[in-house]
Amino acid sequence: MTISQEDALYEFLENVTDPFTLGDVLAYLRMVDPKRSGRLGIETASFINSRNMAFSLGPERWISRRGCFEPAVFVISPTRLELLNGILIPGHRCVPFANPIMLPQELSFSWQGKQVPWTTTEGPPEDFYPYYSIFGEEYAPQYVARDNPENEEAFNEDPYEDPAEVSIRTLDMRNIYRESGFVPGDRFVVRTTDWKTGAFSLERVGKNEWAEADLQTWLKAAEQGFENSFNSLGPGSSTEEQIAFAYWYGGQRIREVPAYSLEDFIYEKTDRFETTAYGIETRFWYSGKEIPDAQGLDGSSIRPDKTMIEEILYRAHIPISEYVIQSYVRDALYRNDFDIMHIIDRIVPPALELDEHDGELLAGYIVDVLEEFQRTYTLFADKSIGPIRQRVGELHTAVIELAARLGKTEIDPSWLPKHTFIVLSQIQDHSAGVMEDLDTSEAPPEDELEAIDNSLDSMIETYEDIKELLDDALNSFRRNKLSVVKGNIPQTPGRLVQISIGGVNVWRRIIIPEILSLKDFHLVIQAALGWGNTRSYKFIIEKTQTESGLEKEPPPDLPIGELGAQEVMELLYEYGDKWTVKIILLSRYEGEAGEKVRCVAGAGTAPPETVEGPLRFRKFLRSLERGNDIDRRTAQEELGMNFDPDFFDLTICNQRIDRINTALPSDEKDQGPIQGQGQGPVILKF
Repeated sequence: MTISQEDALYEFLENVTDPFTLGDVLAYLRMVDPKRSGRLGIETASFINSRNMAFSLGPERWISRRGCFEPAVFVISPTRLELLNGILIPGHRCVPFANPIMLPQELSFSWQGKQVPWTTTEGPPEDFYPYYSIFGEEYAPQYVARDNPENEEAFNEDPYEDPAEVSIRTLDMRNIYRESGFVPGDRFVVRTTDWKTGAFSLERVGKNEWAEADLQTWLKAAEQGFENSFNSLGPGSSTEEQIAFAYWYGGQRIREVPAYSLEDFIYEKTDRFETTAYGIETRFWYSGKEIPDAQGLDGSSIRPDKTMIEEILYRAHIPISEYVIQSYVRDALYRNDFDIMHIIDRIVPPALELDEHDGELLAGYIVDVLEEFQRTYTLFADKSIGPIRQRVGELHTAVIELAARLGKTEIDPSWLPKHTFIVLSQIQDHSAGVMEDLDTSEAPPEDELEAIDNSLDSMIETYEDIKELLDDALNSFRRNKLSVVKGNIPQTPGRLVQISIGGVNVWRRIIIPEILSLKDFHLVIQAALGWGNTRSYKFIIEKTQTESGLEKEPPPDLPIGELGAQEVMELLYEYGDKWTVKIILLSRYEGEAGEKVRCVAGAGTAPPETVEGPLRFRKFLRSLERGNDIDRRTAQEELGMNFDPDFFDLTICNQRIDRINTALPSDEKDQGPIQGQGQGPVILKF
């Protein structure tokens, strides 16, 4: 597919509203660019399917996003902040009904046939982030920054600190709220009038106009749509893509009213799905379940119609385009280093190898590009881009080499930090994207270069963090392997276990002895999460695993090792009526006799056990972020004045585990329950 044919494909999808076939697309592409290719049909279908550019209606038949969403309606529920200030913040409200290439401030809205005017609202950026969080919480600052040039400048001044105040474009709704008698709880029904240009119309609906039964019907369709989206796409390439396919798979009912707003559905009405970490990004996923890690660098962003050189590198687990290779060549010119092998070593680090034939083809390609670029290259013109290109190239090389090194080790993946390969894939993808942008002899505007440089600082910091964690994990794994072969040291079988609280991003990884009973493990969980053992509890084995012979609710004196022996690797820990903890049995661990039970990794502060479940907890967190004074005070009373949901201290966690008042049995014959509090600290030991 040529560049002009690729551009024509995007143009076709922006304009078509009726269902279309592959033949319809090819006719349009050849009208724009008549260059014939026997693979054009295969490449076009691959582009549409692999990039999720349209919704499938069957083999080689689709409907575009415009065709799906332009006739549809959805709901926006203004917040108290918006009602008090007479504004409406479009933010993420129109996902997935808006053209995804448009920014929120580029959309337009009408009320009773008249255009709603825009105004400007000032405030701390954290006040605005919740209105952009559905794009991905990590992207909210970028959307606020891109609202206007002044914001971008303010954010670029210090990449590690948010500016004290920013301004964003908001809809001026004062007359509409007043004339329509709008009150808290009322909603807007929003109709997409022109998907391509981002035009919408608004209509008020009173808070009591819709029957609860009708809303429940919509809720069921929405939950089914999200479940089908996850099953079909997995975590997808973005939250926006996940949601778009959820609204497709949810059927016509999810694109009609009565309905809840997307915000209300995700954050208030459903407990089946939640926002969860996905490497350095976020996605929506099943509550209490972890998105599986990748097995290597993802490579999903690479073009489906790869060139021969791109295919060679892809097979070597280097998912880059020729533009990235060309950027490495420009970097060689900036370094004044014309040694072809040095360039190849940056693209293909020593930890990876190409066979002789593929190496010769890559070298030949680099020679041709180098000769072409040398004719026009000047160091003076490259002085602003060159240093940034060099830094990002070194980062990209380091990520490729680290991933290759991990692929060659025999480490059990459960010893690696959560989402190791997802994080590496995201850094590799972002750095490769920057390399493509810098494959140019013309310097971008200074503010763009500054933004790229700041983004690069963040990527390098993330890479260094994950590398440090990986080094620790590899050292721990090697020590464990070494202890196994030391025959003169008594060994006690242990297990690396992960616990994660359903509905919130809080998890721990703990090493425990396999002789530990479930009722003893209960207190380990309590200590690891900082809970006070004030609720009843029970362990549940999910139905799909009960064929092993164990009961759905195993006896409390059952040892952890018995679960592993019967191949039960997951179970649930229900604490009170509202909290569920997912337990995953990871790899075996041969601990030395007397070794402490310990937490080895984790994230997040566990919610206070007095809070009535994850939905209410998330509501309190939103109140802390953007609630009014009354809501904020209520949240502080429930969570604590200085509650920080992102705080986790491994030392403090292990201090709590050390204070559990019991001694573990030394062998299976001496197993007994962990005793209650009250006789001074006794260390849990293998």
